[in-house]
Amino acid sequence: MTTPDAGEAELDPKRWLALGIVAAGVALIIIDSTIVNVALPTMILDLNLGLSGAEWVNSIYSLVFAAILIVTGRLADMRGRRLIYVIGLAIFAGASILAGLAPNGEFLILARLLQGIGGALVLPSTLSIVNATFQGKERAAAFGVWGATIGGMAALGPIAGGLLTTHFGWRWIFLINIPIALALIVLSLKYVRESNDPNAKKTGDVLGSVSLGVGLAALVFALIEGRTYGWWKPVEQFSPGGWDWPSTTISPIPFAIALSFASIIVFLLNSRYRLRAGKPRLVDLELFKLRSFGFGNVTALLVSLGEFGVLFAIPLYLQSVLGLSATQSGLLIASLAVGAFFAGGAAAPVSKRLGGRGVVQLGMALEAIGIGAFALLVGPDSNPWIFVPALFVYGIGVGFATAQLTGVMLADVPMSASGQASGIQSTSRQIGSALGVAILGVILATVISNQTTANLQAQGLSTAKAASISTTIERSAGTAIPGIVSQPGGEKLAPGIDQAFADATRWTGLAAAFFVLIGLGSSMFLPKPKNPWE
Repeated sequence: MTTPDAGEAELDPKRWLALGIVAAGVALIIIDSTIVNVALPTMILDLNLGLSGAEWVNSIYSLVFAAILIVTGRLADMRGRRLIYVIGLAIFAGASILAGLAPNGEFLILARLLQGIGGALVLPSTLSIVNATFQGKERAAAFGVWGATIGGMAALGPIAGGLLTTHFGWRWIFLINIPIALALIVLSLKYVRESNDPNAKKTGDVLGSVSLGVGLAALVFALIEGRTYGWWKPVEQFSPGGWDWPSTTISPIPFAIALSFASIIVFLLNSRYRLRAGKPRLVDLELFKLRSFGFGNVTALLVSLGEFGVLFAIPLYLQSVLGLSATQSGLLIASLAVGAFFAGGAAAPVSKRLGGRGVVQLGMALEAIGIGAFALLVGPDSNPWIFVPALFVYGIGVGFATAQLTGVMLADVPMSASGQASGIQSTSRQIGSALGVAILGVILATVISNQTTANLQAQGLSTAKAASISTTIERSAGTAIPGIVSQPGGEKLAPGIDQAFADATRWTGLAAAFFVLIGLGSSMFLPKPKNPWE
C-alpha cells in the first residue's frame, strides 16, 4: 500500500504508534553515535587504539552516514520507506554483532563502518515516514518528537555507555542493539504503514555519489591523521595494506586535502550539469534556493560540529584527569540528557511564542553559554559536579535547537522531494558530526602535545624526554596518564600533565562554543514563518 499524499495518512489510526516505533529506531542509531564516547578510554587500552584510532571509531560512523544518506533518502521514496527502514535495522543489528566481537581496532572500525550503512538507511526513511504520515499541527508535533529524540538520545548515549562498560564490558554497548533492532523490525512490519512516492525517479548519478563520498572521506582522513603522518613533511610511514607511501618529502595529507577539494568540485559541477540537462541527480540544487532549507542545512552542520565534537573530548578529560569511572562520567553527563528532555517537553509551548526559528536560536544561544561555561570551569583538579549546571544548560540548548530545526528546514520543501530533502539535512548533521570529531580532535591533540612538552620542560625534564611523554599521552588520548604518574618519580610530573590535558579540554570546549555561535549567526537568515504550527 502506498501513500503518496500525506493527507491520506490522517485516516490511519495507528499513526502515533508508528511514530513511537520509528522514533525508537532513530533512538537506536543516534545513541550509537555517542554511546562509545565514555567507553573509548577502555577500548583504547583493551584494543591498543591510539587517539587517531579512537577518532576513527567515533567518526567513521558519521562519515558513512554522510556519504550515503542522500542516496538512501531517495531510495526510500522509490522502494518504500518502511522497507528501507527494516533493511537498515537488519544491517545495523548484524554490524553490531561484529562490533561486539571485534578482536582489534581495525575490525572494530570496519564494524562501525557497516553500522553507519545501516544507520544511513534508517534515519532518512524515518523522517520520510513522519513527513508522509502526519500533516498540519500533528506534523509539527511529530517533527518535534523526532528531533527531540535525536537530541535526547545523543545526550543519553554516554550514560548508557558508562553503565554498560562498567558493569558488563564495552562490548555490550554494541551487543545490546541486537534484540532491540529485531523487536523493532517485527513491530514495524505490523504497525508501520508502507509508503512511497510513485513519481520518484532513479537518480542514476553514480559520479555524484562517488565524488561526494570520496571528498568527505579524504577530508576527514586528512584532519584525523594529519598529526600522525605530518601535515606537510612525512613524520611516519603511511603503509595502507602493505603499500608504502612513495614520497619522502611530502606526506599523504596534502594530497588527501587536494583530493577532497577536487572531489567536492566535481560533485558540484556534476550536480549543476545534470540539473541543466534535466537528468536525475543525487542532490537537487534547486532545493537550496529555499532560504529555510539552504541556511537550515548550514546551521545544522555547524551546530552538529560543536555538539558532537565536544562530547568526544569531555569523557576523556573526566576519566584521564579527574579519575572518574565510565559510570561516573556517564552519570555526570546525564545532566546534559536531563536538560535535553526538559527542553523537548517545553519546545512546543515556547514555539508558540517564539516560532520555530526563535526556538532554534534560543537553543543555540544556550548551547554556546553551556559549552563556554563548562570550558571555563575545566581545571586539573576541578570538582566534577561543578559542571552539572553548565551541562544542564547545554542540554536544554540541544533539545531546543534539535527539536525544531528539522521542521524549520523542511517547512517549504515539496512533498515529492521530502525523501531527498530528509537525506540532505541528515547528511549535513552527520558531516558536522564527523568534522567536529576531526577538527576538535586536532585542537585537543595539538594543545596536549605542545602544553605537556612545555610544562614538563618547565619542571626540569629534557626536551627529548618531555616530547616522548607528551607523544605517549597524546596518542593514547590520555589513557597513559595513570601509568606514567604511577612510575617512580611520576607523581612529580602529574601537575604539569594534568594541567596540559585540562588546557586542551578547555580550548576544545571554547572552539565548540565558537562553532555553535557561527551556527547561531547562520540561523539569523532563516525565514520567520507567519504561523509555525501551520
